[in-house]
Amino acid sequence: MKGSVISVLVVLVVLDRLASGLEHRSYDYTKYHPMDEISTWMNQMERENPDVVSSMVYGQTYEKRNITLLKIGFKNTTPKKAVWMDCGIHAREWIAPAFCQYFVKEILGSYKTDSNVNTLFKNLDFYITPVLNIDGYIYSWRDNTTRLWRKSRTAGTENCRCFGTDLNRNFPAYWGMVGISRNCCSDVYNGPTAVSEPETKAVTDFLGAHQNEMLCYLTIHSPSQMILVPYGVPNISAPNYDELMEVGLAAAKAISAVHGKSYKVGTPPDVLYATSGSSRDFARFIGIPYSFGLELRDKEKYHFILPQNQIQPSCEEAYQGAMSIINYIHDKNFKSAAVSQTVDNCDCLMDLECKCDDFKPLY
Repeated sequence: MKGSVISVLVVLVVLDRLASGLEHRSYDYTKYHPMDEISTWMNQMERENPDVVSSMVYGQTYEKRNITLLKIGFKNTTPKKAVWMDCGIHAREWIAPAFCQYFVKEILGSYKTDSNVNTLFKNLDFYITPVLNIDGYIYSWRDNTTRLWRKSRTAGTENCRCFGTDLNRNFPAYWGMVGISRNCCSDVYNGPTAVSEPETKAVTDFLGAHQNEMLCYLTIHSPSQMILVPYGVPNISAPNYDELMEVGLAAAKAISAVHGKSYKVGTPPDVLYATSGSSRDFARFIGIPYSFGLELRDKEKYHFILPQNQIQPSCEEAYQGAMSIINYIHDKNFKSAAVSQTVDNCDCLMDLECKCDDFKPLY
């Protein structure tokens, strides 16, 4: 009788854990997931981590699906500085949403034991959109004939029956200048006007409302193994171009240290082809100081059809690259400011012979 009671209790505990989503280890981060599974996973992350995770709907797609982000970080009564990351702006680049999920898993799995990630959670909020182009992503899962779909799913016009706009050519930063097509059947069709697409408007509205908080914009793409910095149009450079290159090169070095993969760093005219109207350029255009586009594996063999056995190593290396960028930005904005403030409070004014007994470095 006692053994039967214990067995029943064990079954009830297991069922309760399954119902509450606590069996999160069953989620396979080494496979690509369709949108319904990603949405369920997002709900699960919020449910399992209520102290540091919340969700926010900040727009709708053309087909009226909610565009949702995860906000990650310790809660604060006042706005914090923030890092933005979006994945899946191009539907066929499945490794990008896989990376966003991996990134969330890693930071949530380490902030309680890793003092560095814990400090990031204290000082920064992370706004992460696992799939931005939801309509296109769902369409790319329909069958083999749609697997390489890139654009959104906006309906065609009277003059052109082709569907979709390249969302990464639709932002109001040098819109329509280079690297686009006015043929609505083209993969790089930039839309009838800048910000014509609801997905683009959702991002521009959100960033515009939070631009004073945003320190970093990361948009994840594939393939080609590159770290792109603004701007994508020739002969125009970001005001902090040299620093962006320095940070990007350090990130490429961190990536290479994991599995030996090399990533090029630069602006599109230098490393690939000119582009205009990209989200990366828009973020820097409105004053977000650090804006990068990470183009993940690979660059020669598989292109958009990256095998599932490369998801984990690709995510492992990209994670180190992203964290290299984030840590640099955090340290520049918080560690140096904290030391300066502490010294000022001691009236030392960076005097090397300062003997202030109250001086205690915060980091």
